[in-house]
Amino acid sequence: MREQQNPIKVMVVDDHPMWRDAVARDLAEAGFDVIATASDGDQAVRRAQAAGPDVLVLDLNLPAKPGVQVCKELVGANPALRVLVLSASGEHADVLEAVKSGATGYLLKSASTEELIDAVRRTAVGDPVFTPGLAGLVLGEYRRLASEPAPAPGADQPKAPQLTDRETEVLRLVAKGLSYKQIAERLVISHRTVQNHVQNTLGKLQLHNRVELVRYAIERGLDDE
Repeated sequence: MREQQNPIKVMVVDDHPMWRDAVARDLAEAGFDVIATASDGDQAVRRAQAAGPDVLVLDLNLPAKPGVQVCKELVGANPALRVLVLSASGEHADVLEAVKSGATGYLLKSASTEELIDAVRRTAVGDPVFTPGLAGLVLGEYRRLASEPAPAPGADQPKAPQLTDRETEVLRLVAKGLSYKQIAERLVISHRTVQNHVQNTLGKLQLHNRVELVRYAIERGLDDE
C-alpha cells in the first residue's frame, strides 16, 4: 500500500552504499519521500538539520560520529524527529543506549522489507517499534530508570497538570507497552483518537516523546494498575 497525500519524509543514514541505496529505494517505492541520505555521522547531522525529515532511519556503526551521538544531537535539537535505528547489532547494551539517546524504535537489519516499511510508518506516528524480543528489554529498562530516586522538587515546582480520565487510561496502556493500534482496539476508539490523546498528554506534561511518557507513567505506578 502506498502512502497517501503528504508522504512521510525519510532520511537514510548508513555507511554501506549498497545497503543505504537499497533501503532508500525500497522506502521510495513504498511511497515514502526519501529526502536525503548520509554515509557518516557528521554528514548525517548536517543533512538532517537542512532537510528536516519526519523519520531518520539510522545505523549505529558510523564513521566520524557514532549513531547514538547523531541521534542525541538531532533529537535534542528537534524533539519532534522520530529515529528508527536499523542495526546489525542486537546487543542489549546497543539497544538501550539507542533508546536513551532518543530513538523511537530499533530494528535489526535481518528484518524483511515489509517489516521495515511498517516500522517506518509506525515510527512516524510515535509508536515504539522493536524487533521481537527487544521490547521487553526496553520496558524493563524504563522500570529500572523509574525506580531511581527522583531529584528533590524545588520550591517553585509547578503543580502536576490534570489529565482527563481517558488520557490517564491511554497513558496506563502506553506504560504497559501496548501499541497505538492495540490501545485503540482495547478502548474501542480510533487510532487517530489515541494519537490525539497521546499528543495532548505530552503537551500537558511538557514531555517530548513516547520514551519520556512511558517513564513518567511508570514512575507513577500506572503500569501496575
